[in-house]
Amino acid sequence: MKRYVLDTSALLTLRDDEPGADRVAEVLQLSASGKAHCYGCFISLMEVLYRVWRDEDEAAGRLAYQQCLALPMEWLRDNDALLLRAAELKALHPLSLADAWIAACALEHRAVLLHKDPEFHALPLEQESLPLKQKRR
Repeated sequence: MKRYVLDTSALLTLRDDEPGADRVAEVLQLSASGKAHCYGCFISLMEVLYRVWRDEDEAAGRLAYQQCLALPMEWLRDNDALLLRAAELKALHPLSLADAWIAACALEHRAVLLHKDPEFHALPLEQESLPLKQKRR
């Protein structure tokens, strides 16, 4: 069965109906129907909460957090194996702390990382990039 880890950027793409939202919805539908398995990293929950809170307000941030928890996916929490993998990635690659945890989840679960973050491109893991947002002119 195909496995996916949804990066924070994928979750926000779906929430904000950005280009690529249809692909995120498709992967989640595969998960809901038992044809794939989706994971999310605990750190993505915090990122969604604080980003939406900062950009909109606290109520919107808390709602976005609850909506993430309701998605047909398994939320991965920290453990020793994940911590060691994340530390290795952070030591060897120019990643943010959150991205190191998220990439570690994908590697530990042999999953495709679905994202729109160029930081991931140099990593030795299976990944699928979503379209980048169009810049406003």
